[in-house]
Amino acid sequence: MTAPAMERLQKILARAGVASRRKAEQYILAGRVSVDGRRVTELGLSVDPRRSKVELDGKRLVAERLVYILLHKPRGVMTTVHDPEGRETVLQYVRGVGVRVVPVGRLDFHTSGALLLTNDGDFASGLMHPSRQVSKVYVTKVAGAVDDEQLERWRQRIVIEGRETQPAEVRRLRFEGDKTWLEVTLKEGRNRQVRRLGEVTGFPVMRLARTAYAGIDCEGLRPGQWRHLSVTELTELKKKFGVPQRVRAPEEGTGRVGAPARRGGAPTPSGAGRKELGAARAERAPRAEAAPRGARAKPRAHGAAPHEGTSGGAPGRGAKPLSGSAPGRGAKPLPGGAPGRGAKPLPGSAPGRGAKPLPGSAPGRGAKPMPGSASGRGAKPAPQPSRGRPQGAAPRAPRRSK
Repeated sequence: MTAPAMERLQKILARAGVASRRKAEQYILAGRVSVDGRRVTELGLSVDPRRSKVELDGKRLVAERLVYILLHKPRGVMTTVHDPEGRETVLQYVRGVGVRVVPVGRLDFHTSGALLLTNDGDFASGLMHPSRQVSKVYVTKVAGAVDDEQLERWRQRIVIEGRETQPAEVRRLRFEGDKTWLEVTLKEGRNRQVRRLGEVTGFPVMRLARTAYAGIDCEGLRPGQWRHLSVTELTELKKKFGVPQRVRAPEEGTGRVGAPARRGGAPTPSGAGRKELGAARAERAPRAEAAPRGARAKPRAHGAAPHEGTSGGAPGRGAKPLSGSAPGRGAKPLPGGAPGRGAKPLPGSAPGRGAKPLPGSAPGRGAKPMPGSASGRGAKPAPQPSRGRPQGAAPRAPRRSK
């Protein structure tokens, strides 16, 4: 028969999401925690969380589900649970997780990239322990052109806080004018190690991003977005580093969320920090030029009819037809073309239905013929001028009767 799994009381409080382990110890010393109805005021007590009834201020605590997420931390964000100066923290970006999580390790205020967060204390401490030799891959842009000789200086040990660091694995990615992109891989988490390497070698760091942590990269995540670790990723971590103790499938969904709002309601801009992540990838084929908004770029087969509006094609609705083409409804025809319905014909063309014929042309049905023209069926002939008098002369005065 296996012995029951005993856990420290402060760890059970932390697993319930009420506080960190250090804060939970203060709750115990203050007498706010009870186990099976008995108040506990001393540290060091271990209980079985499956059988014991643990309460805080009279409310029973239930262990939260364990979550493991990856956040693409933006620049200008603090890697901490709370900032006394009121600056944005990484927890503001993962409110949609639903449980209280803490960051695994740290990233500088001006550094972006991959950051793990979890509510599993054993998982976090296991990855952060120096003996685990967890790899951290950074991409940095430094001022100056780093040649092969100077690249060796980046691989040497430096002293931080009185202790030597382990040699870093450094390779050059490319040159960008008088600047250089480097990929730096570290096996320990010393404070500002990459930036201090730049200071020692004489190549100040201009941009810095962590592209991968423990073999997990933030490919596909924009700054401020997060996702759950997959079963495959958790299984690989357990094989390499022994954590987590149990691998469970995460919740359904991508788990990606937008950036939080700034103070005042304006949204935090996302998309910054993409350049340094793209520098670590291989050269890509150039992207095709995007079509303007609203245009449909459809490929045309050889010998197909030209598109609308081009020479020889039918004009679109409201477009002006080209010379020699048929006019649209309501458009003015060009000389020699057939007039549309209701349009005025040009001299020498056949009038439309109901139009007034020009002098010398045949009148339409029911139209009044012009003087000197042939009268139509049922039309009244025009009065003829009297003989011997010029046309347009004044009539004679009537004779007075005697």
